[in-house]
Amino acid sequence: MTDAFTKAANLSFWTGPVDPQPLGGGITNVNFVVEDAGKKFVVRVGNDIPVHQVMRFNELTASKAAEAAGISPSVRHHEPGALVIDFVDGKTLGEEDVRHPDMLPRLLPLLKQCHAGMPERLRGPVLMFWVFHVIRDYGWTLQEGSSHHLDKLPSLFEAANNLEKAVGKIDLVFGHNDLLPANFIDDGERVWLIDWDYAGFNSPLFDLGGLASNNGLNPEQEEWMLETYFEAPVDDTLRRSYAAMKCASLLRETMWSMVSEIYSDLDFDYGAYTAENLARFDAAYRSFEKDF
Repeated sequence: MTDAFTKAANLSFWTGPVDPQPLGGGITNVNFVVEDAGKKFVVRVGNDIPVHQVMRFNELTASKAAEAAGISPSVRHHEPGALVIDFVDGKTLGEEDVRHPDMLPRLLPLLKQCHAGMPERLRGPVLMFWVFHVIRDYGWTLQEGSSHHLDKLPSLFEAANNLEKAVGKIDLVFGHNDLLPANFIDDGERVWLIDWDYAGFNSPLFDLGGLASNNGLNPEQEEWMLETYFEAPVDDTLRRSYAAMKCASLLRETMWSMVSEIYSDLDFDYGAYTAENLARFDAAYRSFEKDF
């Protein structure tokens, strides 16, 4: 934290001395709120994280495109290891907020604008996020790190292979790929989508599945979400592909946490987070096997 504070305090962007204040909630980066010249900014401090396939050039490109698409705060400054964006004065959503009947109709247009509106605004190289590659790579990382979860890998890989086959052919959009509730901020007039660490080209079903699985949407909300997003009734083929991606999103979150148990220095209980997401994945995958 000391090094991150020093980094945040000494950016060339500031007009004078500043006093960065820690901003909680992040489980990938160290974040600060900084007031300078009468304005507030968020400083995201972090270098590339190869074990999570996080590349800062990609985050920057996606953040600028999201700003241009009108769905994320403005990027004000960047330099190696730090990104400065406008501070949004609003409520960071929780799972119960996302599930509220009034919230989903506000979030879905934001997601569609991400998927359809960002590609034409991207400049320079960007990544692809294919969850099944991420899962397989996490497996290698866990083996190299002598994780205490190694005994679970054979069954998790078998599940991942089954899910990848079930997804089938995909449409390609530009995804956020990390739709935790804390990545939405409601300022009272509109909702902002933030934190583009894992952004990349992907199937829209991954974000839709992640939105549902990370926020505990009920089956009726999921059906409404799919019908509204695709502007058509949900057939069995779509329902199966979506259910598979929903499981995959939970498996990715589980294995992300397993890797973070080994490599992250942040003050966060990754062990508990692993257990929580593994339980969610197990339940979702059992339901998938039963229904499909």
